[in-house]
Amino acid sequence: MHRVVLRECSRNESEKPQSGGDPLQLHQQIPGFCHLNLSSSQFPRGFTFDCDDTNFPTEQLCFLGLISMIDPPRAAVPDAVGKCRSAGIKVIMVTGDHPITAKAIAKGVGIISEGNETVEDIAERLNIPLSQVNPRDAKACVVHGGDLKDMSPEYLDDLLRNHTEIVFARTSPQQKLIIVEGCQRQGAIVAVTGDGVNDSPALKKADIGIAMGISGSDVSKQAADMILLDDNFASIVTGVEEGRLIFDNLKKSIAYTLTSNIPEISPFLLFICASVPLPLGTVTILCIDLGTDMVPAISLAYERAESDIMKRQPRNPQTDKLVNERLISMAYGQIGMIQALAGFFTYFVILAENGFLPHTLLGIRVRWDDRTVNDVEDTFGQQWTYEQRKIIEFTCHTSFFISIVVVQWADLVICKTRRNSLFQQGMNNRILIFGLFVETALAAFLSYCPGMDIALRMYPLKPLWWFCAFPYSLLIFIYDEVRKYILRRSPGGWVEQETYY
Repeated sequence: MHRVVLRECSRNESEKPQSGGDPLQLHQQIPGFCHLNLSSSQFPRGFTFDCDDTNFPTEQLCFLGLISMIDPPRAAVPDAVGKCRSAGIKVIMVTGDHPITAKAIAKGVGIISEGNETVEDIAERLNIPLSQVNPRDAKACVVHGGDLKDMSPEYLDDLLRNHTEIVFARTSPQQKLIIVEGCQRQGAIVAVTGDGVNDSPALKKADIGIAMGISGSDVSKQAADMILLDDNFASIVTGVEEGRLIFDNLKKSIAYTLTSNIPEISPFLLFICASVPLPLGTVTILCIDLGTDMVPAISLAYERAESDIMKRQPRNPQTDKLVNERLISMAYGQIGMIQALAGFFTYFVILAENGFLPHTLLGIRVRWDDRTVNDVEDTFGQQWTYEQRKIIEFTCHTSFFISIVVVQWADLVICKTRRNSLFQQGMNNRILIFGLFVETALAAFLSYCPGMDIALRMYPLKPLWWFCAFPYSLLIFIYDEVRKYILRRSPGGWVEQETYY
């Protein structure tokens, strides 16, 4: 509109001839008053001006000045862009504004960082032609839509790969699709925001299409995967953080749940391979899986985010699955093995206190389980009837079960974080603390409640037998704290590659 008005001006407020130069050069305020007096008889008070059927002078006007307006970004946007950058998310600005305007806004919100130069900035600083500047020396770049239209896919790929901060200006909505396809060729997961009908192809093509709930068109909302109810870019970053928290907590809950599988299955393997009395029964396994582990596993869903959750690089969707080989290695090969050792230690302690030392148990299973045999001798020559042997065996089942509960305390605590120390994270999850009390109370109830020896074949334990698994529980905690300390001190090292799940 300003170009049309300027074209119709033949003089300025100083009554000097008005040249037809670029209006952007008129950057200073031009004070003055209108010199064209409109006759009060021809234009009385309340006269209706008609822009369609022009009923007022449009020639020989006097140029007075320019009025500029700005649609400022929301106050939360710069902080949101900074969070994206620290989280490894690349923010690309695509706008229809003039490149100068787009560059200024991008610098204002942090899309172009302070100190990062474009090719034009380098040429101006060195006072050399643009052609002499190596584009790869500039971390930031501003691309005009006209240049993008003539740009080959290979050149666009090179631009996206070698510039960390990119602004596309004077672009049409259709060119968003070209940019999305270019980013996807780099192997990136692309999220696109848009509100117009013409944005629909890009929203549909993107991995995550985000439409505006207030200003967005119905077509864009239908094409999108997600709708922002407040039209606020910062809400996207909040969603990313919440998504990472959900993924984290799912991993933690799975790691906690899987760990107890090893102390549950290893007694049966020893029972078969070494022919010893069964250390753990099926009923006690059900008490673990359907009883003591339930509330603690659920409580990890309420764990708050770790302090580094928005400082991690995005996960590789091809290799970093919800359950990967490192999680299996930690749950089964490391923590699970320590838990199994705790159960077997308690098992052998109880049998030893009753006269059966470990070497005596090897190969004794057939006679042990034979109802007709009532004279099985222990290490010291004492004979045991079938009923007496079964009472000891079921007491061992109960002790093994209690041992798993004790070491699961430590497992629950270490699963609170994936990298941070427990002392950094704190014990603020009330549901988790409640879960610790619930599983302990349930274990004590199953062991000491009258009638459980008949209903579930679980027998009361001496208080001292609870403490057999305590050293192993402490070992699990110390072992994992040391592992996480090495993770923080040597990021990307061998320990992270092999154990960070």
